[in-house]
Amino acid sequence: MPRFNLINNVVGWAVFLLTTMVYWLTAEPSGSFWDCGEFISCAYKLQVPHSPGAPLFIMLAHLVTLLAPSQQYVALTVNFFSGVASAFANLFLFWSITALGLKLTNVKREQLSTEQIVAIIGAGLVGAFANAFSDSFWFSAVEAEVYALSSFFTALVFWAILKWDQHADEPFADRWLLFIAYMMGLVVGVHLLGLLVIPAIAMVYYFRKTSQPTWWGAVRAFVIGCLILGFIQYGIIPQIPNLSARFDILFVNSFGLPFNSGVLFFMLLLASLIVLGLWYSHRRQHYVLNTAMLSLMFIVLGYSTYLMVVIRAQANPSINMGNPSNPITLLSYLNREQYGDRPLLYGHTFASRPYDIDYETGDMRYFRNLKTGRYDELGRKPKFLYESQEKMLFPRIWDNDDPTHIDFYREWLNLKEGEKPTFRDNLNFFFTYQIGFMYWRYFMWNFSGRQNDIQGHGDIRYGNWKTGFAFIDNAMLGDQSHLPYPLNQNRADNRFYLIPFLLGLLGMVYHFRKSKYDAWVVLLLFFFTGLAIVIYLNQTPLQPRERDYAYVGSVWAYCIWIGLSVFWWWEQVRSRLAGWKGPLAATLIAASAPLLMGWQGWDDHDRSHRHTARDMGSNYLESCAPNAILFTQGDNDTYPLWYAQEVEGIRPDVRIVNLSLLGVDWYIDQLRRKVNESDPVLISVDSSAYRGATRDYVRYYENRAIDPNQYYSLDAVLDFIFSDDPRRQLDLAGQRMNYLPARNLEIVVNKKEVLASGVVHPKDTAKIVDRIRWRLNKNTLLKNDLMTLEILRSNLWKRPIYFAISVQTSAYLGLNNYLQQEGLTYRVVPYVTKTNDDPFPGGVQTDIMYENLMHKFKWGGVDKHRVYLDENINRMISNLRSNFTRLANALIAEGKKDSAIAVLDKCLQVLPEENVPISIYHVAMARAYFDAGATDKGSQIMKRCVEVYSDQLRYFTSLEPRFRRAWTDEINEGIYVLNNALQTAREYKDESLKQLAEAAFNRYVSFYTPREEQ
Repeated sequence: MPRFNLINNVVGWAVFLLTTMVYWLTAEPSGSFWDCGEFISCAYKLQVPHSPGAPLFIMLAHLVTLLAPSQQYVALTVNFFSGVASAFANLFLFWSITALGLKLTNVKREQLSTEQIVAIIGAGLVGAFANAFSDSFWFSAVEAEVYALSSFFTALVFWAILKWDQHADEPFADRWLLFIAYMMGLVVGVHLLGLLVIPAIAMVYYFRKTSQPTWWGAVRAFVIGCLILGFIQYGIIPQIPNLSARFDILFVNSFGLPFNSGVLFFMLLLASLIVLGLWYSHRRQHYVLNTAMLSLMFIVLGYSTYLMVVIRAQANPSINMGNPSNPITLLSYLNREQYGDRPLLYGHTFASRPYDIDYETGDMRYFRNLKTGRYDELGRKPKFLYESQEKMLFPRIWDNDDPTHIDFYREWLNLKEGEKPTFRDNLNFFFTYQIGFMYWRYFMWNFSGRQNDIQGHGDIRYGNWKTGFAFIDNAMLGDQSHLPYPLNQNRADNRFYLIPFLLGLLGMVYHFRKSKYDAWVVLLLFFFTGLAIVIYLNQTPLQPRERDYAYVGSVWAYCIWIGLSVFWWWEQVRSRLAGWKGPLAATLIAASAPLLMGWQGWDDHDRSHRHTARDMGSNYLESCAPNAILFTQGDNDTYPLWYAQEVEGIRPDVRIVNLSLLGVDWYIDQLRRKVNESDPVLISVDSSAYRGATRDYVRYYENRAIDPNQYYSLDAVLDFIFSDDPRRQLDLAGQRMNYLPARNLEIVVNKKEVLASGVVHPKDTAKIVDRIRWRLNKNTLLKNDLMTLEILRSNLWKRPIYFAISVQTSAYLGLNNYLQQEGLTYRVVPYVTKTNDDPFPGGVQTDIMYENLMHKFKWGGVDKHRVYLDENINRMISNLRSNFTRLANALIAEGKKDSAIAVLDKCLQVLPEENVPISIYHVAMARAYFDAGATDKGSQIMKRCVEVYSDQLRYFTSLEPRFRRAWTDEINEGIYVLNNALQTAREYKDESLKQLAEAAFNRYVSFYTPREEQ
């Protein structure tokens, strides 16, 4: 083995081992928030995650979970699986950089000098470790998500095409192309991001096979690469299930054959066509066609991992998102239909209003009816019709459904109410927001620095990129030199001083100068894994979380140039340092980037000792009585609960009902089945009442036969809505529609049933009313609202029903006064619980909530370790303080002041300031201490609040007016806190607190800005 090959292999594997160790040390030991809990649960039991699925990831992760010594280690094994995949991505990045560096020397590897080997290996080390410590890549490497494995496939395939490039003139070299085709098929079962390397592969092939490349030739190769990408994404992936479905519908409905007969016929037909193509191309000695047919075969074989999704969906597992158990539902699953459509090249704007709805020309939707043995038609997919003047090319400001998005568009573009956007406004949003804020900002996080980990939405306060150079940062963000607490302690305040970014530019310039064809390949990879995704996603504003993980491929590509900057530095020092000393010095100079990135990034990527997601999920479940139904709404109050139940076996008797999914038929069907130890949810209506788009929404219309001031039985109102009798429907635009006839509802309370089921605590039995009466808080009920009411009428008093405290108040449907907090949940009870003017729904069951908070709940390591909590987790944990305070206030109202003080003490103990900074919730806590008689403790906390908010106001008010305006809400909050402290001090005659608060309040009160002036 040549000397270079040995060194290249040994150092490459050293990169793998070192980065594996980094990710092991910083991996989260349990499930994380967002999708991670769902993916771990699905991996553990081979279940079906949200569309479009990730079957290969699920199967590989399942194998890893078999290594876990107990259920408590399952999450760690899957998290570390991401770490190992990321380490392999670094390994292949190292080998890709050394392959490109080898080409820069124009020397065969057997003839390389020592200094050339040092330069090549040094470049690989710098680039690989820069990627390993990049913010976005490191984030995905320590949690159970698909992006780490997707990055592995991207790295593997790019390395593979470079291996083909090295051996292209040798016999059987094209086996690398077949290997790449198979990897492209497999990566579909992880994430479609892995396909974006195809255009770069096409360019490598063109430049290698063409002795005299031309611009037109390169353009043609680029177009062919894009066509291959499009053929896989829009041809193979959706059309195999689509054609399978069409054949099955034909065979079942027209020929009377059983289900799946058409699927089997199409699969045999597809296999026959591929075999025929192979036979024909071999017989005709048509090498290109034969290679193409083999590639197609391997892509389809790789894509066949989706059979796992269909097989497992047919088994009805606990998590079966989309129920893709047949080609009809699989196609919907792959197309992500539940998430809606977005225009890309031509379409409406946020100011457009449809003039009609087309129910005639859309795709027909079908339902596999097992009772009749046929596919039932569910009607065509409706399409909104817009006048041509309401549309524009390349629409970027398209969301006309969400009022918050519409307001954001107008604010960002400085458009007045009623003013229509122009194409110039459209491009302005594209360049400034979608590229500038939602891509360039993320890119610079990785290579320049990061302001903090608080999610930003376009202003100067949160989530911006920074450099570490005061003259640049202060000009962009305001004075950064004297940030107040807790901003000055934010661990994501990373300063790279533009070093990685500038090194990448140097590497790129050098690469184009020395090997322009290879540089174009890397640039194309960088574009397709970055800006092309921006164009394709066409994101709306106010995303629920930061989306930097989607662009990690472009980070990986840019690190190639960071590595190649070693060659630029070697060129600069060569005249001063002869031999191997020159490239070694160049490597050490460039190594400043990954060293700085690792040093600055460790504290905000170290998730060790953090169990917050698992424990929060557990706390939600422990807040419920046995055999309860718990309504949740979002990812972070659902997936951690699924993980707790499915993996660690915590409270499997509780039935989780996600309100965001309750509007789709397959999810409602699943509620009818027993899951784990939870009984089926009783639903009295037939599945035809909610199938497809049936009753997606019902509107309130006044009925002359109904007294608007009278209360009507929920049973009668729901029977009216679910009726197919035309006399109980309205004719709206030619469509017969059900409607809501009354908003004043009542439920008769069967006291014997209530007492027998134990729904009411013994001390509250005297409060039970004869009827629960309330007014719906909506004029339009969506399908999930209807099904919430249906679940209430069919299950209330038979089993406890709860709402998670995290759901939107509108989801309570007006039942606020009949909700009782027992922890992180509100229980529906048959008596009025609201007895004061606090902003929270319902009241507090102090006995149960005290037991939960004081003895049952776990705190995710926050109470025991110095753990890193990002902004999202910090916000959720901080909100727990309000629950402690509410319980304390309820205990005070009951005269149990000692218990109230114990609750507040517990809050300070389990949510210490070192992990969960002072926030506005401390003001209410301090006030509760005062009210409970612990004035010393209350005064101490209130003084700390005055200190913290005074320091914040000191900073905010010192900024130039143009920067200060961005902090208006924070300034007003600070003044509110100071005024609250002052009023409390006066009420309780605390002179020291009064002097402190009064001085601060008088100093800053003039900066208060009323809401109408903002």
